[in-house]
Amino acid sequence: MTNMAATRDGYGQALLELASNPKVVVLEADLGKSTKSLHFRKAHPERTVSCGIGEQNMLLVGAGLAASGYIPFASTFAIFTERAFEQMRNGVARPNLAVHVCGSHGGTHTGTDGSSAQSIEDLAIYRTLPNVIVMHPSDIVSTKILTMQLAETGSPSYTRTARNKTPVLYEGRENEIKIGKGIVLKEGADVAIVACGVMVSQSIEAAEALAAEGINATVVDMHTLKPLDGALIDRLVASCGAIVTAEDHNVIGGLGGAVAEYMTSNTYAPLERVGVQDRFGESGQADEMLEVMQISTPYIAEAAKRAIARKG
Repeated sequence: MTNMAATRDGYGQALLELASNPKVVVLEADLGKSTKSLHFRKAHPERTVSCGIGEQNMLLVGAGLAASGYIPFASTFAIFTERAFEQMRNGVARPNLAVHVCGSHGGTHTGTDGSSAQSIEDLAIYRTLPNVIVMHPSDIVSTKILTMQLAETGSPSYTRTARNKTPVLYEGRENEIKIGKGIVLKEGADVAIVACGVMVSQSIEAAEALAAEGINATVVDMHTLKPLDGALIDRLVASCGAIVTAEDHNVIGGLGGAVAEYMTSNTYAPLERVGVQDRFGESGQADEMLEVMQISTPYIAEAAKRAIARKG
C-alpha cells in the first residue's frame, strides 16, 4: 500500500532541519499546531515569535527580521494569509525581502471546514506579485526539500500545504526536486497532464485509467507555479501536442492560468484546464469535495480525451 502523509508535516520537518542555521527564525499566528511549526517552537523557543491572531503584523515582523539578516518562515492557514496581502505586497515583495510564507489547509480538499476556509484563490493572488516564488508541492518529501531550498533563495515566497494525507511520491527521488523545475512522473506521447498539490496523485490515477484505454499520458508535478518551468512545457507540447492542467484552485489565475499565459506567448497546443470552475466550495469530506468540484480522477481523464480530440 502507498505510504500516505500530509504536506504540512514536510514543512514542519524542514523547519527542524533548517534550525542548524542560526539565522532561521519562525513566526506563528496562533496556528503552529496546525501548520506544524510547533516542532520548531518546542526545540527553539528563543527563535520563535508568536504574533497571535495578527497575520498582518506577522508579515511585517518577518520583513523587519529579513531586513536585519534573518531568514523568517511565517505560517498560518492559506485563507488567513490573504488578510496580510497588503503587507506581503508593500512590506515584503516590493522591497524584495526574503520572508517565506506558508499557507496550510489550502484548496477545497480541506473539506469539512467549509467554503469560508477553503482558499481557492491564494496561488493566483501571490503569483501576481513581483519577486515572489509560488509553490504548491504534492507530497511530504518534496515539501520538505523545497522548503529547505527556500532558505537559500534570497527571495520572498508563498507555499501552499495541505492538512489531508496524500501519497508519498518522492522517497528515493529527492535529488530531482528543485524550485522552478517540474518533475516528470510518467511518460506518454498522447497527452501531458500538468498538476500540482493533491491533484498530482489524482493525475497519476487518471493516467493509469487512460492507459487501460490505450491512451498514453505524461504526468508532470509542476510544484512551482512561479517561476514556471517554461522549457518543460515547450518539451511537452513538442512530444505530446495536447496539455491538461489539474489543480485544487480556481481555474482563473492558478496553474492553468500560468500555463495558458506561457503557451499563448511561446508555443501552441490544445489546453484543457481542470480546476474549481470559478465558484466557492462547500462543506464535505475531502474526497467528496474533489467530486463536487469535478476535479477528481475521472474528470482529469475526460479532459485528456478532450485535449487529444482538439489536436490539429
